[in-house]
Amino acid sequence: MNALVALCHFCELHGPRTLFCTEALHPPPPAPSQVGAAAPGDRDRDGDREGEGLTMRANSSVSQRGEMCEGCRSLPASHPGFVSIDDETGIRFLSHQHPRQSQLFSVVRQACVRSLSCEVCPGREGPIFFGDEQHGFVFSHTFFIKDSLARGFQRWYSIVMVAMDRIYLINSWPFLLRHLRLTIQSLQSTALKVFDNEQGVCPQRTVRMNSVFSPAVFPHQRSGSAARSLTSLTQHPNLWASLHSSFSWLLKACGSRLTEKLLEGAPTEDTLVLKERQTEQEEEMSCWEGAEGVASRPQRHQLENELGSDFLWDEGQAAEFPGPKFRSLRHLRLVLGAAEFRQLVWHVLMGNQVIWRGADPGLIQSAFTVLKALLPVGCVRSIPYSAQYEEAYKCNFLGLSPDVPIPAHVSSSEFSVLVDVVHTEKSCQYSAVSEDDIASMYHFISSSANVQPMDKGPMLLNKLEVALSNENLSVDVVSHCLLCLKEEWMNKVKVLFKFSKVDGRGRDDTQKVLAVLGATGPGEDDNVRLLKFWMTGLSKTYKSHLMTAVRGVERSPSQ
Repeated sequence: MNALVALCHFCELHGPRTLFCTEALHPPPPAPSQVGAAAPGDRDRDGDREGEGLTMRANSSVSQRGEMCEGCRSLPASHPGFVSIDDETGIRFLSHQHPRQSQLFSVVRQACVRSLSCEVCPGREGPIFFGDEQHGFVFSHTFFIKDSLARGFQRWYSIVMVAMDRIYLINSWPFLLRHLRLTIQSLQSTALKVFDNEQGVCPQRTVRMNSVFSPAVFPHQRSGSAARSLTSLTQHPNLWASLHSSFSWLLKACGSRLTEKLLEGAPTEDTLVLKERQTEQEEEMSCWEGAEGVASRPQRHQLENELGSDFLWDEGQAAEFPGPKFRSLRHLRLVLGAAEFRQLVWHVLMGNQVIWRGADPGLIQSAFTVLKALLPVGCVRSIPYSAQYEEAYKCNFLGLSPDVPIPAHVSSSEFSVLVDVVHTEKSCQYSAVSEDDIASMYHFISSSANVQPMDKGPMLLNKLEVALSNENLSVDVVSHCLLCLKEEWMNKVKVLFKFSKVDGRGRDDTQKVLAVLGATGPGEDDNVRLLKFWMTGLSKTYKSHLMTAVRGVERSPSQ
């Protein structure tokens, strides 16, 4: 990420000053004659400290620095600074008092002055965004640090991130806010302990009330205590090395969390829904951390996993559960049998609650993984494995442990299907059995009050059955066929939503539109039911766009 992070301070003697700055230097493309040759500096490993993907060592150059007090200086004049090298990309993260380039120095200086003077949020503590195309865009977070010798017993600081890409910086707002708050809260809590200790030894409020101040001698009386370094305020011996690591990680993580993808045409509904869910998750995590205070890193990872488990299942999670797993829809159809598989998929497409009950959570979650591919992301509400039954309005995919009873109203309902996974004798010794041979290890018993005839069903299900039964089509080809079928029916859903919900047309007109969409004829009831269920999976962005367009058309004649 082409950005720069800086810690700024408002000095009582010199005004806004830059204390510490971390920038990323991308490696230049190697010349043909230099390919495979090692850089001379890379061979010098004196003082190296290996971190998580980063190599940390002292910088060899010293920046020019003018006269400054202790409060304006971060590193001693003889300190060379810090460099971290990302072993994966070769990017170097440099930290020192000021940026190396004069142009960057001017940009950071302006951002520092504005963040500590005119560009502040209400209350003077918190995040704010400002900038322009010429001088770059700035994400700034101002905060106070307790100091028993300062005016008002506190000093004013800010952390700024400067970048030329406005959209990227705005999209990174929740991420930056969450992690910068952790750094700031750590500094504040450390300084607060030092402040309390100093006040316990010599309460400054009493000393100041008993002292005589005059305008003539006030600057001289204040000069001894007006310059205290952040290291003195926190009593942290490795403060700048710690901030260098934090800022370097922030630049690396912020640059890798958002990547550009080449999209052919408009984004799909699944893409829009995933972006909306990601935004909601980040906002929820920010609110949670704001309510609970500083969260530890394991707690944050746990919360992210809980928020993301609704519709995500990857190989890393699958590795947590040993044993056999379903690999694809064709594999699931082979194990269950064509008839049972068709009944199960019908319930999935209609939006009924699909319940799997068994002692193997890995197998159940792998089944949900392949079944969820049948639906738009917005229609998926999943609880992978639970020790109690959850109602259908909470989830349409529910995994249960084998001893969980099913309520009577659910067992007799035609809007749910239960699959019991029963171990066979061979399953006790499945280490000696191939993981592909799931049918010999388990019995799958399906039960539902709604059993559909084999010759009926939505058109999408019939086409999917044809693709799965064609052995000449590979699994990847079948996946692409399913993707095309989903997009085809999502387009029909959009037309029906616009016609019936937005325009408010009657039943007769809606029936004509269904005929145009090809949803009438055999399986018409199932086609309409599928369209209505999939309508709930439309993104908020699309619905808002339609409603805005309709309001604009309604206002235009009067204008």
